[in-house]
Amino acid sequence: MRKALIAAVLMSASTFVFAQAGGQATPGSVQVTSGGVNIQGNTNINANAQNVNAVAVGQGNTAKNAVGAIKGGTNIKGNTNINANAKNVNAVAVGKGNTATNDVGVIGGK
Repeated sequence: MRKALIAAVLMSASTFVFAQAGGQATPGSVQVTSGGVNIQGNTNINANAQNVNAVAVGQGNTAKNAVGAIKGGTNIKGNTNINANAKNVNAVAVGKGNTATNDVGVIGGK
């Protein structure tokens, strides 16, 4: 069960890295469009997550966990290394209009 949870979290984190392809700049460009990710150089992401949970209860609530991610609206020039480790990290939002977020080793975005 733990291995499946860790695999799911790592897949989610890698999804953040390549998310929002509709707004990405083309390789070699200097400018990034709104919401995209532009990386010029090598990127290494080493992420580890254990017992990570996100719970949202109520109307309009959001609970997020991001481990080792590059989010939208980011422009990186040069080599980038992200070494992220999270253990027993929880994000809980209870009640109307509440938000809880855990970002470990995250560059950019909200």
